[in-house]
Amino acid sequence: MSDRYTSFANTTAGRTVVKRLGLPEPLRLRRYRPGDPDVDGSVLVGGAGRLAEPVRKLLQTMGASTEGGEGPYTGLVFDATGITDSTGLRALYDFFHPAARSLRPCGRVVVLGTAPEDCANPREATAQRALEGFVRSVAKEFGRGSTAQLVYVAPGAEDAIESTLRFLLSAKSAYVSGQVIHVGPAAVTTPASWVRPLEGKVALVTGAARGIGEAIAHILARDGAHVICLDVPAAGEPLSAVANDVRGTALQLDLTADDAPQRLADHVKERHGRVDIVVHNAGITRDKTIARMSSDRWDSVLDINLSSQERVNEALADLLPAGGRIVAVSSVSGIAGNRGQTNYGTSKAGVIGLVRSNAPVLAANGVTINAVAPGFIETRMTAAMPMMIREAGRRMNSMSQGGQPVDVAETIAWLASPGSAGVTGNVVRVCGQSLLGA
Repeated sequence: MSDRYTSFANTTAGRTVVKRLGLPEPLRLRRYRPGDPDVDGSVLVGGAGRLAEPVRKLLQTMGASTEGGEGPYTGLVFDATGITDSTGLRALYDFFHPAARSLRPCGRVVVLGTAPEDCANPREATAQRALEGFVRSVAKEFGRGSTAQLVYVAPGAEDAIESTLRFLLSAKSAYVSGQVIHVGPAAVTTPASWVRPLEGKVALVTGAARGIGEAIAHILARDGAHVICLDVPAAGEPLSAVANDVRGTALQLDLTADDAPQRLADHVKERHGRVDIVVHNAGITRDKTIARMSSDRWDSVLDINLSSQERVNEALADLLPAGGRIVAVSSVSGIAGNRGQTNYGTSKAGVIGLVRSNAPVLAANGVTINAVAPGFIETRMTAAMPMMIREAGRRMNSMSQGGQPVDVAETIAWLASPGSAGVTGNVVRVCGQSLLGA
C-alpha cells in the first residue's frame, strides 16, 4: 500500500507545509538496486582502537574513499575499542561534533566497540556500555534517512566484520537503525562474489507465498541461492508464481500437520541432499485481548509461530551442514508487547528465546542462528489496519514511515551470508528505530 503522506511530504509544496506545521518529515529512503556499490562515496574513520586500521583497509577494498577532508560523507565510522574508562568517552564528541553536519542524507554511522562482558575491568565495561546510549541518540538526532548502529566486536573477531560492515554501510540497511550487533570469533568463508554471496546455496523459506516471505525468496535468489518456497496448500497458486519467479521450487505443506517435519526433511534430502539456509518466516495473527481470546486462537498462533520452528529445526538438523544459517522472524511485538496480542507477543518473544538458547549449541556444529524483529512493514496485513492505527505505526519511528518487505529480506540475506559466521545469537530489529520497546 502506498504511503500518501510520505509522497506528499517529498513534494516541494509538501515540504513547506509539513515544516511550517511541525509535522513528521519522512525522507524517501535510499534502497539498494542491483549494480549499486555497497559503499558509495567517502567514509570518515576515527578512533584509536584495535579496529581502525583494519576498517580502513576493508573500506578501501570496497572502493570507498577514507582520505577524510571536509565531506560530505556517506558514512562515519568510529572505533571506540580504545576507550577504557568514562573520561575517554569525550573522544565521541571530538569526532562526531565537527562531522555531524557533513553526513549526507541517508548516511550511515557505525560505532565499533567491545562488549562489556569481554572487557578487562569494570571501568572499561562501563565506558563500553555507554556507547549504546550514544548510538541510539545519534540515530534519532541525525535524521534525513540516516542510520546509526553499534557493533560490539569480540577480541579475536577482527577478521569477521566485513559482511556486517558491508551491510550496515550500504543501502541494504535502509530501515535498520539504533541496533546493537555482536560479532564473535569465527572461521569466516569470504564469498567468491559479494554480489552473489549465496551462489550454490540451498535456502528454505517458509510462508513464501506473499508479503515478507515473497521478498525474502526474491532477495536470496538474487544473491545466488536456490530457494525452496514453502507455504500452506491453500496458497498454492501464489506460491507457485513466486517459485517460478525466483527459479526455485514450490513445496505445499502445512507445518502444523503431525507428519510435516518428516515430509519436509524427506523432500530436502531427496531433492537437494542438504539445506544451507533455513528462514522461519511463516506466521499468523489471531488478535483478541486475553479475556476474550479463545483457546483455539492461543494454540494456533503458538503452534505456527513458535513450536513449528522447533520441530523444523529438529527435523533438518542432520541436513544443515557446517556453515549453515538459521534465521527466524520475530517481531517488535515480542519485545515491547502489544494490546490484543498476548498470543502473538508470547510466540515472538519465544522466537527470541529460541535463538539465544540455541546459538551456543549450534555454534559447536558451525551453524549460526539469529532473528530479525520487524516493526511496521507495509504489507497487505498492515494495509487492512484502521487508518489511525496504521498512521501511528508508520510515524512512531525515527524514519517517520513504514518499512518495506525488502528491508526485512535484505537483513536476512546479510545474516545468511557465508561472511556472517561471527554473527550468531543476535536479534536485529527492522523497525526504523521504533519508539516502542527497547
